[in-house]
Amino acid sequence: MSELAGYAVRAENTRGRAKREPAPAGRSEFQRDRDRIIHSTAFRRLEYKTQVFVNHEGDLFRTRLTHSLEVAQIARSVARNLRLNEDLVEAISLAHDVGHTPFGHAGQDALHACMKPHGGFEHNLQSLRVVDLLEQRYAAFDGLNLCFETREGILKHCSIKNARLLGDVGARFVRRRRPSLEAQLANLADEIAYNNHDVDDGLRSGLLTVDQLLGVAIFREHMELVLHEHPHIDRRRLVHETVRRMISTLVVDLTRQSVGNIRKRAPRTIEDVRAAPPMISFSTSMQTQQQELKRFLRVNLYQHHKVARMTNKARRIVAELFNAFFDEPRLMPPQYHVATGGDVARTVADYIAGMTDRYAMREYRRLFAVDDI
Repeated sequence: MSELAGYAVRAENTRGRAKREPAPAGRSEFQRDRDRIIHSTAFRRLEYKTQVFVNHEGDLFRTRLTHSLEVAQIARSVARNLRLNEDLVEAISLAHDVGHTPFGHAGQDALHACMKPHGGFEHNLQSLRVVDLLEQRYAAFDGLNLCFETREGILKHCSIKNARLLGDVGARFVRRRRPSLEAQLANLADEIAYNNHDVDDGLRSGLLTVDQLLGVAIFREHMELVLHEHPHIDRRRLVHETVRRMISTLVVDLTRQSVGNIRKRAPRTIEDVRAAPPMISFSTSMQTQQQELKRFLRVNLYQHHKVARMTNKARRIVAELFNAFFDEPRLMPPQYHVATGGDVARTVADYIAGMTDRYAMREYRRLFAVDDI
């Protein structure tokens, strides 16, 4: 790792952990965070949680786990060039989706609808809840007891109402201040990964076609360059090479623009970063191309009728599971039984959010399929 810049987060300027612990031996505080995340139950479950396609539909489609690894790779690459803390940005990237429901955004939307009378549901808040409370691995504390800066980076979005309930980690939303540059970077690395890899999975699934994508400037420009340089390339390699170059272009642009932003603002400390406007960003022209790609994917992939059928089933599964468990909490495993006066709705949401796609489908069959009696 190159020498960190003055505005980077480091062990010496971390706000530390909610419960104090001896310093780790042979690794940094943020390496310890990364390791705890990787060894957590919630992280392992990401292998069987949907990115776009339900896990059982194909072995090669991306899951939340492979997506998180790809985000971490992109974020570390940029962090090194900006002299940011690679271990922190990796920890944030690996943990950012640990609170996600089964069935992707369809599952989240369904669970939020069920939870509206009980405070709602949002996967960023749930990810924080997982690492702060729900993981039960250590004798001395609940959760993973991560450093403040890792927790701050996991919480990308938050309403003012919820922020006021979260103490120090929610204060920046109330005060309208920024998180660390490492957190800002993990957020945009997430965007690069899911946009471009959804293109790859969309083409692999047959729900998108190359002809459709030629209407998107960033895809067309890179495919034309590949064909010019390799006129006899086969279709599979053509797609991979095009997506690879798209990601590379975005990473280079993000790095170059962020370097310029940092030079302009000249932060000297982490507090300068928090007081300044966001400094990790794409150039205006690249942001325009990114937005065009996002609109294309929303209309042509996420709203595709085959994906819509899947998401409709997912919403029904989540809603019916919630109603069944809320009406009779004893249907849940013993560790989720709620003491008198406890928050039944939030406990049910914790149970459902922790499910993998296939576990949710199995629970649904157990509860509602007559032949499983």
